[in-house]
Amino acid sequence: MKQFLALTLTLILAVCLSQCGTGRAVSSSQNNTAGNNGLTGTALDSTKGLKDYFANDFTIGVAVSPRALKTDEASLILKHFGSMTPENAMKMGPIHPRENEYFWRDADSIAAFAKANGLKLRGHTLCWHNQAPRWMFVNEKGDTVSKAVLLQRLKDHITTVVSRYKGTIYAWDVVNEAISDRGDEYLRNSPWYRICGEEFIAKAFEYAHAADPNAILFYNDYNEINPVKREKIYKLVKGLKDAGIPIHGVGLQAHWAINEPSAEELENTLSKFSSLGVQVQITELDISVYNKEHNSRERRAEDTVTAFTAEKQAKQIEMYKRIFSAFEKYKKSISGVTFWNISDRSSWLDNFPVRGRKDYPLLFDRNLQPKQAFWEVVKTAGR
Repeated sequence: MKQFLALTLTLILAVCLSQCGTGRAVSSSQNNTAGNNGLTGTALDSTKGLKDYFANDFTIGVAVSPRALKTDEASLILKHFGSMTPENAMKMGPIHPRENEYFWRDADSIAAFAKANGLKLRGHTLCWHNQAPRWMFVNEKGDTVSKAVLLQRLKDHITTVVSRYKGTIYAWDVVNEAISDRGDEYLRNSPWYRICGEEFIAKAFEYAHAADPNAILFYNDYNEINPVKREKIYKLVKGLKDAGIPIHGVGLQAHWAINEPSAEELENTLSKFSSLGVQVQITELDISVYNKEHNSRERRAEDTVTAFTAEKQAKQIEMYKRIFSAFEKYKKSISGVTFWNISDRSSWLDNFPVRGRKDYPLLFDRNLQPKQAFWEVVKTAGR
């Protein structure tokens, strides 16, 4: 009996030590084991994917690269996601590098994967100031083109790309990040705006609608929880809608972090955009395990501490619970939630705001296993 009691006490102590430590890196197995305990409200089923838990609420999507579809991440995509967004392959620069040259291979491979596996596909993005090829804005002499020339080039680009994927892509981010981050400025001072004025935005939607009348067309932007920028995004979308421009949705990128958005910021944001009467989609979701920084910067000494600690995990879990509970509240307006990247194996946040600082912003770890945050998220489904 004494030996039995001693063994029992030893086991209890071992469990306590393994679960009560702070500041240590969290392993994949710890994520899995912790995640399977204590599920209430939503029945745990290891055969179900993330998309299945939210099947009656909104589509769950993910941003992908052509390379990822050839790795073990492909099976994770098929199990857990019902929609894909090309991370870079359909942006203007990569797909249309020169005026009379299109590069279709990468975009076509993603479209083919989606079609073969019955996945929805979002197009991203038709008009953006970033990753736009220089030739779009200048003539053969290098001089800035006229408004008429630039709008014709935009029309040709949109018509060609949208027509190619008509029937495969169900929704497009038509215009991306046209709103200025400066508080005293409405639209970003991009080449599109400097040459065409505000008109390029409405024209982009008209061109896309003409090329595919059945596609759902979105305006997409970031920093949507900021009250000043939120009002400007709202003003733009409402103005287009009221003018009869074929805009059907607003995309909130949702590049958030463990310290934002607050519950109030999130509520105000979702309430505001839901009132527009268009579809709302969360288009680029990730939750950084570092406090939010909005601009890139040089590396500091503290940036070498990158372990995914129990403290970081706990804060990330709480934020994921907060935002998915809010998504459920507004699910009559929200038609899709897309994660930006597949797993913690690779994220754009590994190089932003600090180049080479590892982040862990997603629901799957580097071994493609569900993190504890995954199980907390699925508990919010159907509420």
